Amino acid sequence: MIRTVLSNAQWQRIAPELPGKIGDPGRSGDDNRLFVEGVLWVARTGAPWRDLPDEFGKWYTVYTRFWRWARKGVWERLFKRLSEDPDFEYVLIDATLVRVHQHGTGAKGGLKIRPSAIARRPDDEDRGDRRCARQSDPLRALPGQRHDITSFEALMAGIHCLALIGDKGFDAGWLRERLRANDTEAVIPLRRGTSGYAEHDREKYKWRHLVENFFCCIKAFRRIATRYEKTDKCFAAVINLVASVLWIR
Repeated sequence: MIRTVLSNAQWQRIAPELPGKIGDPGRSGDDNRLFVEGVLWVARTGAPWRDLPDEFGKWYTVYTRFWRWARKGVWERLFKRLSEDPDFEYVLIDATLVRVHQHGTGAKGGLKIRPSAIARRPDDEDRGDRRCARQSDPLRALPGQRHDITSFEALMAGIHCLALIGDKGFDAGWLRERLRANDTEAVIPLRRGTSGYAEHDREKYKWRHLVENFFCCIKAFRRIATRYEKTDKCFAAVINLVASVLWIR
């Protein structure tokens, strides 16, 4: 008996957003729920695709379908639809380091991802113990030696917020001036030696634990905590699927 991840309530939210349903153009998928559970099993355990239990079907069939959906952006669209219309009143921005396993090397064109710098915002709605952060668009991945702040332009393109909450890694004069020009409050602690700027709002800064909590949640899935995927698209696909499941739990 294999252990699955999705509850019936979660699957009811996910199922309408996936291709291959009866009535969709083209061939209907063989048991979409079992396929998604197979992908989640690999993501959770970090096991090689070849070790996928037979209950989920042939490993190569499951992997090929996952890869095709990643190329077509199915997993990204799933997350965007389930997360509804994100509220960017307050935005949390941070980065986390993802070490690459030796099995994640060897992709055509060479390895491109090491850490993932992902913008987040606190969930302002009252959801009790299941409060979490939403992922903004896009998910941005950088080489391991790159500073967190270099992801700011790509992450915040087209996003206006009342306050940006980040750690000392985002303490830069040009960034503070940019936020001030956009009437955005900088909730960023001053590094030692920085002067000329107001102290941050300490109460709002406490919300930053939400982004750290989110990283802890997604890294419970071993294929995210250690990157085994050879391509950017497949790695992003795993993150989008896991984030979708966590958001609707």
